[in-house]
Amino acid sequence: MKYHTDKYGNKVSVLGYGCMRFTSKGVKLDYNKAEKEILEAYNAGVNYYDTAYVYPGSEELLGRVLDENQIRDNVYIATKLPHYMIKSINDVETKFEEELKRLRTDHIDYYLMHMLTDIKSWERLKALGIEEWINEKKKSGKIKQIGFSYHGNSDMFCKIIDSYDWDICLIQYNYLDENSQAGKTGLHYAASKGIPVNIMEPLRGGRLVNQLPDKAKKLFEKYEKKMKPAEWSFRWLWNQKEILCVLSGMNSIEMVKENTSFADKAEVGEFTEADHELLKEVVKAINEKMKVPCTGCRYCMPCPRKVDIPGTFSAYNKYYTDSKFVALKEYLMCTALRKDATSASNCIECGKCEQHCPQGIEIRKELKNARKKLEGPAYKIAKKVAKTFLKY
Repeated sequence: MKYHTDKYGNKVSVLGYGCMRFTSKGVKLDYNKAEKEILEAYNAGVNYYDTAYVYPGSEELLGRVLDENQIRDNVYIATKLPHYMIKSINDVETKFEEELKRLRTDHIDYYLMHMLTDIKSWERLKALGIEEWINEKKKSGKIKQIGFSYHGNSDMFCKIIDSYDWDICLIQYNYLDENSQAGKTGLHYAASKGIPVNIMEPLRGGRLVNQLPDKAKKLFEKYEKKMKPAEWSFRWLWNQKEILCVLSGMNSIEMVKENTSFADKAEVGEFTEADHELLKEVVKAINEKMKVPCTGCRYCMPCPRKVDIPGTFSAYNKYYTDSKFVALKEYLMCTALRKDATSASNCIECGKCEQHCPQGIEIRKELKNARKKLEGPAYKIAKKVAKTFLKY
């Protein structure tokens, strides 16, 4: 196993264990199966385990495995505060103490604000006194490092980065999402500030392995360098020096063995120009069903009505290239789970965005099309619930 160093020199395995996808057995997680998988990863050198308060049963399972096998002190635990469930600093304390109990530990190595989507989410926590609370927990040793996980656009990501002295962050990033959400812009910005970046969804929920179109599969098969699609995805990430650790939601021994073998071989800077060109062709093959040729360059931003234009088009394209569920989930996270919604329905058709689009996209027209697909009854209900909840 290879290791990178975090902000304070700790050695973190380049492959981390994402603990959201353990196998269920009836209504509970299959402890015996998950234990074998975690220990397989541990014995292969994986020392970073990522969970969250809202992953059903995950914290309890991870804590039990680490405790009963007496390996807690040999690994790093990352878990997350569900800020969207917080109304007071007492709620923060209650949730945190509950997490310590679930995880059978007296400290959290990396404590993340879960799923920040805009700066106002963080500012709300600051108004409640979260900074003072973090300082006290760090001083007592109950929290070693503080960070956040993120779903939103790169502009807002950079604002959050600048708003606090973070130790770490977690973003969705893969070769298909290079210009989506925080994207390469956010990755490089965080790195420029000395903040290590961890990666989630390296395979886009399996999209880059199990749901590749035949044309993309053939491109991989014909290429002179023989690697499985999953290995291409992981090694594209590990090729980038800005990345600390790549999380994988491994739920089989075979998957653990395969991913750890990928990690053993990966090197920063190993990709050739031809390798990058291959992945560009693969992306083109995947995106042939795209409705809008948006590259995520963000020249159309900022919108005077705060519409997240690249985020909307990213979700709209996924409606056709991935699934309706994936598209609606992303659209909800990027536009509604924030104090000020950035939905396509905010558009007043002023046309300023079209003056700056290098792709010549008819943005106003396409926003209308996206709105028809993405802002149905389910979205409108979720948006109302989010607005009511977030005002607190």
